[in-house]
Amino acid sequence: MKLAALALLLSATSAAAFPVTVRSCDRDVTFEAAPARAVSNDVNLTEMMLVLGLRDRMVGYTGISGWKTLDAQMRDGIAELPELSAKYPTKEVLVGAEPDIFFAGWNYGMKVGGEVTPETLAPFGIQTYELTESCIHIGAKDKVAMEDMYSDLLNLGTIFGVSDRATALVDGYKARLAEVTAGVDRANPLRVFVYDSGEEAPFTAGRYAMPTAMIEAAGGVNIMDDVEKSWTEIAWEPVVERNPQVIVIVNYGDVTAEQKIAFMKTNPAFAGIDAVVNDRFVVLEYVEATPGPRNIAAVEKLVAGFAAN
Repeated sequence: MKLAALALLLSATSAAAFPVTVRSCDRDVTFEAAPARAVSNDVNLTEMMLVLGLRDRMVGYTGISGWKTLDAQMRDGIAELPELSAKYPTKEVLVGAEPDIFFAGWNYGMKVGGEVTPETLAPFGIQTYELTESCIHIGAKDKVAMEDMYSDLLNLGTIFGVSDRATALVDGYKARLAEVTAGVDRANPLRVFVYDSGEEAPFTAGRYAMPTAMIEAAGGVNIMDDVEKSWTEIAWEPVVERNPQVIVIVNYGDVTAEQKIAFMKTNPAFAGIDAVVNDRFVVLEYVEATPGPRNIAAVEKLVAGFAAN
């Protein structure tokens, strides 16, 4: 078959696949054609776009440099793409970029009652796909699961007409997860605390945040999985009372993982915590601790950390 004819066939096949409808939190969102001008918010959502090979469908990204430093892999992936906003974008910024889709989430670029929501962007021809993990913020989500990340990749595959690519990725992630967790002891889960930030009061992962699912996959239990929140601030007292055997440190921002570990080791209030006594800390980068392609490698880290004496 000649190249011109093949191109026409592929174009017709792609066109025939649309319109498509996906579930986004509590909404059904229909796309008449594959988006060509996407904007993503945050490192983990942007990396989902990149692993699906959608760099050429993007006109920019938001919400990264205001909090985080990109690693080499991410810098290369988004080279020459503009960061439209260092933190959460305004409606004006997004409208000015003329995207046809904003891939974001609640507390990942959008706030409940804020000026940037699916409803406020729709009049400008901007559709929104919401990160599944974040749906808890509008009451449209049960407990977090590894399936949340898979669902987002599969939905993005449908939206952008690259379903085969998305399915292959997800199948690979599932196979790798099964491999790295094959020997996990689930009968005696380790007590695990996630320390994101904060000294006066810790910011941590509750029942609906991705680390809870990753910890469970690795053979542990998040000691704060009864907190009906996603990421949230708590008091130190219940951390001490529940006595975690392992502490997961989320590494990003101005305070390094080493500084967070030093804070816990040198504070007399934490001297009796098993994880501190036994020096059992596992460090996850922000992009590993939030829903995205690096979650499987993060579970592998946790499995190794939980197994260490």
